[in-house]
Amino acid sequence: MTTPRRLLLVNGPNLNLLGTREPEIYGTETLADVERLVAETAAARGFEVRAVQSNHEGVLVDAIHEARHDCAGIVINPAGLTHTSVVLRDALSAVELPVAEVHISDVRAREAFRQHSYVADVAVVHVIGEGVAGYARAVTLLCDILTGQAEG
Repeated sequence: MTTPRRLLLVNGPNLNLLGTREPEIYGTETLADVERLVAETAAARGFEVRAVQSNHEGVLVDAIHEARHDCAGIVINPAGLTHTSVVLRDALSAVELPVAEVHISDVRAREAFRQHSYVADVAVVHVIGEGVAGYARAVTLLCDILTGQAEG
């Protein structure tokens, strides 16, 4: 069986408001801009992308479960679920796909409750605080891992 050349892009709660929600923290790019950037970056590496955004944890878990059938890896910005969701972490672990964790803002420099990520220990790539451009770096790093081009 050949490895699929598809990534799942997961964006968690409130990321549908990108571009209008706290632009001083998250910038002015929209979710559509993020999805376009990820698709273009992945395409340059020979991968396609399926994108999902939801404000509902179960929808995200279902999408992650489905990814095990036709995706090679997952790029995720769990948003507020980063700090609260063992369920999301367990779903990522269960599908046994490489995961890239992305955060637009530097969560390490924000409120104390944002300091812990339940996703961190299951992710092989972490891109934090690089704005929307961080998604492109996360995709590039994940694709390098998937194609055996990662520098060790």
